[in-house]
Amino acid sequence: MADQLSVKQRMGQRGLVRPRSGRIVAGVLVGLANRFGMRPAWVRLLFLLSMLLPGPQILAYVALWIVMPNE
Repeated sequence: MADQLSVKQRMGQRGLVRPRSGRIVAGVLVGLANRFGMRPAWVRLLFLLSMLLPGPQILAYVALWIVMPNE
């Protein structure tokens, strides 16, 4: 199975990468905004609003930070 790609390589092929510009912390939210065609400010606002709800938002952010490749 030498032709299997790593998770980071597959994410890069799908356009889910952390850009080098426009970052505030790690670029995860900017990368998500770019991938889904949204404005980064809206994604950041949605993330901040989601922090008011109980759930694993920070864990998801850290996991994406680790898994998403740099541009």
